[in-house]
Amino acid sequence: MEGNQLFPVFLKLNHLHTVIIGAGPVGLEKLTAVLSQSEHAKITIIAEQICEEVTELAARLPQLTLLQKSYAAADLQQADIIIAATNNNVLNEQIKRDAHVLKLLVNVADKPELCDFYLGSVVKKGDLKIAISTNGRSPTIAKRLKELFNESLPDELDITLQQMSKFRNTLQGDFTSKVKKLNEVSASLVEPKDNRPSFARFKWIIWLAIVLFIAVIVTVCWHREPQFQAYVAEINPLFYWFLGAGFVFSMIDGAIGMSYGVTSTAFSLSMGIPPASASMGVHLSEIMSNGIAGWMHYKMGNVNWKMFKMLIIPGIIGGVAGAYLLSSLEHYEEYTKPVVSLYTLILGGVILSKAFKISRKRAGGKIRKIGLLGLFGGFIDAVGGGGWGSIVLSTLIAGGRSARFSLGTVKLTRFFIATMSSLTFFTMLKSAHWEAIAGLVIGSALASPIAARVSNKISAKSIMVAVGIIVILVSIKSIINFILKHPLF
Repeated sequence: MEGNQLFPVFLKLNHLHTVIIGAGPVGLEKLTAVLSQSEHAKITIIAEQICEEVTELAARLPQLTLLQKSYAAADLQQADIIIAATNNNVLNEQIKRDAHVLKLLVNVADKPELCDFYLGSVVKKGDLKIAISTNGRSPTIAKRLKELFNESLPDELDITLQQMSKFRNTLQGDFTSKVKKLNEVSASLVEPKDNRPSFARFKWIIWLAIVLFIAVIVTVCWHREPQFQAYVAEINPLFYWFLGAGFVFSMIDGAIGMSYGVTSTAFSLSMGIPPASASMGVHLSEIMSNGIAGWMHYKMGNVNWKMFKMLIIPGIIGGVAGAYLLSSLEHYEEYTKPVVSLYTLILGGVILSKAFKISRKRAGGKIRKIGLLGLFGGFIDAVGGGGWGSIVLSTLIAGGRSARFSLGTVKLTRFFIATMSSLTFFTMLKSAHWEAIAGLVIGSALASPIAARVSNKISAKSIMVAVGIIVILVSIKSIINFILKHPLF
């Protein structure tokens, strides 16, 4: 028969007895899958050899029973559901025959033709569960769809679910009227909306007009005003280097969503800019871009205000403290440079790891100490010239927070933190390399609307690999130069 003929059901496994035959890697995978959906499920595991991980789980969970023995048909007498997870095909077929004699349903690992049911991929958001089935054709596709839904559906959806449940209990009238009212209330969840501010649709046209207008003014002044030519000739060439660098780094940031701070800081240090001035330039140039991005996320409803409140004050305190410390050590720039270079070296490695998706497994629960995370992220960001996104955003997502809400919240808080850090640098530094700072600010501002348009046309992985390698090489060069100048160190 064509099409998926499976009928999806949700079983109350905590009321049933599940028997798993096999306790190797496959048995562990099946056991973990069951427990992840029903942590109180009553399970008996039967196997001649039991792996260490299964033994540890059984020691922690009293509802798990381990029987280290050979399988016998009598083992199925008290079972409600059976999972065969052995590497013996003959034994798996025998388990299926024994199960059918008792009119029990059986799942045989990696053998769709022997299965009465499949263990599909499941998306879980609190009380909401979405099961995905590919009719046994491709578990990999089911896994990818699970990742997609986990990323797209916010964790806050469970809050909406609980609120709808409470609202449902307050409704009066017959079944039809209740359904009609619930449909009206929940319609906003499925209706497509264009949440962008009206000006956002035309901002790139407006921006292009502004750039063309400035270009015309500069051209006219160049040809008609000799004094203008003389003024341009007196501008420090460093300005043009940082103008181009700010443009390129902002384009890279728009394409891969990170690395502006670390690339700008690494470049600034390689050009002889002190760490405090480098960090000041990065933060000043990020005020506008993060302000616009934060506003857009706010209009699209991507800001978790509870998380915002927990991040903003500690983040500002950490940023101001870091800026104050770095500015106070400006006279010791010869020694602070290698420290900051070591930091950019580490971030270069982080960028490379993200390019190849090298990451640790996510922790079991959500990260809770968001205030401490904001304090640490703000401090390191100011001292190192960047890293708020790399530290805070990646930690929030790795800790189980919604990627969409985390990104919007981090972008909005970044605007305030960058502003306060910049003010601290501005008041603390007696002198600054303004030609470099101005180049970064103007270059990044010119690139920001273009980067958004071309970001989906560039291979993010290729850019991340190139950026990671360049940052690592530049940072190593700075560290080596320091060692050569100070052989005792």
